Amino acid sequence: MAIIPIGERVLLKAPHEEKTAGGIYIPESMQKDKKEGLVEAVGLTKEGKELPLKKGDRVIYGGYSHEEIEVQGQKYILVEFKDLVAKIE
Repeated sequence: MAIIPIGERVLLKAPHEEKTAGGIYIPESMQKDKKEGLVEAVGLTKEGKELPLKKGDRVIYGGYSHEEIEVQGQKYILVEFKDLVAKIE
């Protein structure tokens, strides 16, 4: 099943990191505070053009107006494009 964002929205898959590089386990409550994700799907601008992101890009988002959804056991975050603050390369 494909999820396609409508409008200037981006579907993110939250990175699943249970422990740090040093081997310290990160509690689930701390993982939710991370505002970082992997792009799964991208919507279109009002003019119908593609947004400057592609599947697999790692991004940081801000703001408080995002939607958390779960589809077939996988957690996703739906964020407005204007709330993305950086692309990690």
